[in-house]
Amino acid sequence: MLPKKKKHTKVKDGLHPMNRHRERYDFKQLISTCPNLEQFVVMNKYDDETVDFANPSAVKMLNTALLMHYYDIEKWEIPEGYLCPPIPGRADYIHRIADLLRAANYGKTPTGKTIKCLDVGVGANCIYPIIGHKEYGWSFIGSEVDTVAVEAARNIVIANSSLKDAVEIRIQKNQRDIFYHLIEPDERIDVVVCNPPFHASQEAAEAGTLRKLNNLNAKKTTKPVLNFGGKSSELWCHGGEGKFVANMIRESKNFSKSCFWFSTLISKQSNLKRVHEALERAKAVEIRTLPMGQGNKMSRVVAWTFLTTEEQKEWRDTRWNTKPKK
Repeated sequence: MLPKKKKHTKVKDGLHPMNRHRERYDFKQLISTCPNLEQFVVMNKYDDETVDFANPSAVKMLNTALLMHYYDIEKWEIPEGYLCPPIPGRADYIHRIADLLRAANYGKTPTGKTIKCLDVGVGANCIYPIIGHKEYGWSFIGSEVDTVAVEAARNIVIANSSLKDAVEIRIQKNQRDIFYHLIEPDERIDVVVCNPPFHASQEAAEAGTLRKLNNLNAKKTTKPVLNFGGKSSELWCHGGEGKFVANMIRESKNFSKSCFWFSTLISKQSNLKRVHEALERAKAVEIRTLPMGQGNKMSRVVAWTFLTTEEQKEWRDTRWNTKPKK
């Protein structure tokens, strides 16, 4: 006998109102767009359609279907073992950034290819450029230290006509640098996005994966199979998220006039104090903390700018060209 059918809320708690993934996945629609998804759809104990999120192949195919159905992606391939991110959360970041830009632009979201974004650590999946360009028409620079990921991201751009003139993938040859040798002297970036490595070591990354899998599986597992994938540079770095973001803030000071908003995800609440202290030392003019969350999982975006009020006005009036009507 099946358990009593679970009652679902109409929309998922915490997701941005503009997020296309607020409602439960419509597998019939997704399969009509991506027939290969059908083999991975199963019924859960509540007799609802789902996929096995502990199965990397199922997760990858679900992502493929979502990107095809909602974001006009024709072909999306990532190398085995590379990060296959949960798309609803990535879309939420993009929409929160759009809110940030709108608030700085007389209540109107800047759109179109003239709005240039930098995705620090674009990965092999190229997710933020895909979503940002589809939703708002923005152009993107994707930076990456991993040569395999660079090639994979470039192949995604080449394979999809909508991305060809909107996304550029650049390799960061020095793994210790974030903005140095990447942002060109006269280049202007409207917003930086970043999903920093979360863990401080490979052991911590594997332990985190085991916890996630044991939450997904009915029986305990001791083998850290990455259901969402992820290579070392995507999952961990020495010092973890806190140190990575501190380095990012330190470097951003030297590009204070090159970018309007810098931003990064902060997954660990315990890192927030350290990040704000680093921003105060760097003398950021404005600091914003934007809450994000889905269900029980909470995170936040921290954004900062070094531009003065007058410099911000000049930036939006010249680059965004949306002066308010008198």
